[in-house]
Amino acid sequence: MAQKLYITDTILRDAHQSQAATRMKLEDMLPACEMLDEMGYWSLECWGGATFDACMRFLNEDPWERLRALKKAMPKTKLQMLLRGQNLLGYKHYADDVVDAFVGKSIENGIEVIRVFDALNDVRNIEQAVKSIKKYGGHCEAAMSYTTSPVHNEEYFVTLAQTLKEMGADTICIKDMANLLLPVDAYNLVKKLKEKIDIPIHLHTHNTTGTGDMTNLMAAWAGVDIVDCALSPLGNGTSQPATEAFVAALQGTERDTGLDLKKLSDAASYFRGVADKLTKDGILDPKVLKIDVNTLLYQVPGGMLSNLISQLKQQNAEDKYYDVLAEIPRVREDFGFPPLVTPTSQIVGTQAVLNVLMGERYKMVSKESKGLLRGEYGAVPGKVNEEVRKKAIGDDEVITCRPADLLEPEMDKYREEAGDIAKCEEDVLSYALFPQVAEKFLKEKYAPKTEEKAVEADENAVRELYVEDLGL
Repeated sequence: MAQKLYITDTILRDAHQSQAATRMKLEDMLPACEMLDEMGYWSLECWGGATFDACMRFLNEDPWERLRALKKAMPKTKLQMLLRGQNLLGYKHYADDVVDAFVGKSIENGIEVIRVFDALNDVRNIEQAVKSIKKYGGHCEAAMSYTTSPVHNEEYFVTLAQTLKEMGADTICIKDMANLLLPVDAYNLVKKLKEKIDIPIHLHTHNTTGTGDMTNLMAAWAGVDIVDCALSPLGNGTSQPATEAFVAALQGTERDTGLDLKKLSDAASYFRGVADKLTKDGILDPKVLKIDVNTLLYQVPGGMLSNLISQLKQQNAEDKYYDVLAEIPRVREDFGFPPLVTPTSQIVGTQAVLNVLMGERYKMVSKESKGLLRGEYGAVPGKVNEEVRKKAIGDDEVITCRPADLLEPEMDKYREEAGDIAKCEEDVLSYALFPQVAEKFLKEKYAPKTEEKAVEADENAVRELYVEDLGL
């Protein structure tokens, strides 16, 4: 018997990460929290991904304080985050004790659902995170990075899902970061997963190629349990399909979400103002709303495309754009068909640019490409081109164990390095993930206020009370 379909809304994380470079501020979120908390979502994704870095680097916000504020404002709704396995929210592998401490503090500060993934789908890279999520009482949503290649087929993902369930996953997420999962394939994959696995299946896609709504709808008919959507002001394009449209499409059917369109419309009306502000500030570019079929042809996620264009502009080589797009699938094959998601999308894309600009393939090999071929990121899904590996790393030994097994415990080292600038364990973790950014941020955060700044802060507080009293 078909059941109600649940919705996770990404308006507070992936929606603005995908469309507005993760620049939505806490002050723009809080006025909508009461509305969002009453909506009846399965969860609200509001943390993790690039938000941690962006908070400190660009918004002068403490990501931990943001999380606590959101939890206080939305006590009824499960808060969800995205975690890159052994990379946490940074760009390298961390030792197991750092992973454990980070997961523990995330749950303690208000996160309930942790979606954990590895770019290569190497389950060894999420092992520790899964253990820690379970240890601290969180809901473990293990994600499969979806892609297509000669080694990635339906059977591959069903087997992977079974492995993740055995590891302790509470739900399985199909993470379609580039909107490559086409509607009929979504139907077939979800159907097969529901036959083989008795825990909920959660679908995450984007609308980059214009197929996201159809993919979600076909998955709904196949029995998917939860779907990611984003409220329309920051939905569609490189973001998730719009929440209101999907809810309306299922009203009165056996998969009715039970969400109230009027409530969704009220929340959307608020976020329209936030989106307008981000557009006015030049942060939200209308281009992100355009459909780009190149993603289907070259398997290049939207964010990766803009990065490539930027790299080529810097080299005055924009005319090489299509040469680079054609080179990306060849590099990906040489590297063993990694899914293209952070960090592998950047690694493959940059190497393709180098190959084209140098006029000779692998004449110059990036440090990150060498790391991937050396096994520093884990096991790639397919067979590596051994000639390319030899050219890149020579006779270096290839790592075949779990990469994190080579790391000694690091938390004490980070505590010592952070020293007086860290006033709590959360500060130490911020420093561990982004040492330079966190050092600058924490020094400013804890710097004694000058008399002038204190007066200004008092004036601002009075002004806020005054506005609140007037009901403005």
